[in-house]
Amino acid sequence: MPKSIFVSNVLPAEALALIPSEITVEYNDTDRPLAKPELIRRLKGKDGLICHIISAVDEEVLGAAAGLKVVANVAVGFNNIDVAAARRHGVVVTNTPDVLTETTADFAWALLMASARRVVEADHFVRSGQWTRWQWDLLWGHDVYGKTLGVIGFGRIGRAVARRALGFGMRVLYHDAVRADANAERDARATYAELDTLLRESDFVSLHTLLVPETRHLINERSLRLMKKTAILVNAARGPIVDEAALVRALVEGWIAGAGLDVFEDEPKIHPGLLPLKNTVLAPHIASASLDTRQAMATLAVRNCLAVLDGKPPLTPVA
Repeated sequence: MPKSIFVSNVLPAEALALIPSEITVEYNDTDRPLAKPELIRRLKGKDGLICHIISAVDEEVLGAAAGLKVVANVAVGFNNIDVAAARRHGVVVTNTPDVLTETTADFAWALLMASARRVVEADHFVRSGQWTRWQWDLLWGHDVYGKTLGVIGFGRIGRAVARRALGFGMRVLYHDAVRADANAERDARATYAELDTLLRESDFVSLHTLLVPETRHLINERSLRLMKKTAILVNAARGPIVDEAALVRALVEGWIAGAGLDVFEDEPKIHPGLLPLKNTVLAPHIASASLDTRQAMATLAVRNCLAVLDGKPPLTPVA
């Protein structure tokens, strides 16, 4: 019986071209998230789903998709998918780790540096015509070299972020639910610390943990009050790890010095209190948005889907 795949949102042509002609493909070539009833309707009779994080694949969707064998998520995170429900329905879930590690780590550092040295403010200052003379006290920021970096979540991306700190002569602390092995710690010259210790001692705190019930609002009022008043928070993981309302208070009242955010609690909505703040750098969830990386993510998702439909093990399974 011919196989069929639903691709729920736009993918590069190079990735779509990998799908053999004998497989029927239904393709939504937009970035518009599908409402649940439409997603359910278009999944009927499909063997595979290739989706982005904007597609919520929950128990209701999976229960209605009889015959679905695989959900291939074009992302390393998979909080948009009910993995336990997928397991109950015999559906394989895959993600795209590794291919976006270095690009995401690069962007976390871009947020860190831009926040520390007030790059966005400086750009606006120049473009708006306010720069009329050299000033001794203009846009003073925070040094990065020789400071302490705290990495929360020491998986692939967290370790890549930590390795980059070597070039800045930084002390690196990390916290994770599971302590890394000695080789990983040595490779990044990183020291394990309890979360409260990391928050108290770090000049920069960079978030790279998965979004699971235990990490939702991991950074909250208590966490933020533990941080240095000169500290900067970076989030290139998932928005709900941070209590956005508490973060706004922290930034307005000076509990911390600044933040660089690529993700938000209810994106694309952003807490209105963040928008006017000059001590924040805000980006629209683009940490993995380089040409090479996005193509590699899409290609890996397609290969995962095809492997499962061909009766082979997926390349990068979640469950």
